[in-house]
Amino acid sequence: MAAAPDYIRDPAEIYRQSYATIRREADLSLFSNGLEEVAIRLIHACGMVDIVDDLVISADAVDAGRAAIGSKRPIVCDVEMVRNGIIRRLLPKDLPVKCGVSDEATATLAKQLGTTRSAAAFETLAGDIAGGIVVVGNAPTALFHLLEMIDRGLAPPALIIGIPVGFVGAVESKDALIEDPRGVPFVAVRGRRGGSAMAASVVNAIAGGLGA
Repeated sequence: MAAAPDYIRDPAEIYRQSYATIRREADLSLFSNGLEEVAIRLIHACGMVDIVDDLVISADAVDAGRAAIGSKRPIVCDVEMVRNGIIRRLLPKDLPVKCGVSDEATATLAKQLGTTRSAAAFETLAGDIAGGIVVVGNAPTALFHLLEMIDRGLAPPALIIGIPVGFVGAVESKDALIEDPRGVPFVAVRGRRGGSAMAASVVNAIAGGLGA
């Protein structure tokens, strides 16, 4: 029988070495005042230090997100994977983290609108968006639809985390956010890369810094 490989088991040490490696290998010079923590968390979530080359964060994004969390405004997610990736113990106990993608009303509305459930879910949760945090990690249609809702007069969220992944609409939806965020602080990653883990990591960075 082969000997068991020697590996690090202590969670705190794993985080320590991971963050040290990221600081050593990634160019974090453009990020400060809490933005660096977002960049590090994002890299940790995806394993790609060059993601910082595509990371676009408005200067007030972290402050806006922390204020929304402090006010216990809802966090609205485009898919359940994003919601499940958010570390709840970093948030106030009674702060709602919502995703309406599985609701029957959302399914009906998606058919009526001819769009995805993730996009329609933002309509069903419109009352929770104002002053909160909207997190998109999967569906470009949801990010496009959120911007359309704001254009129609929806009271905007405090922060938009727009990091959908994919080959159809992902690039364009994030470019639309970056080019005109409608006055809303935001975090985005240009290009095709993104995903639920990365989007959730931004919330975790804002809520708890680099704590586990």
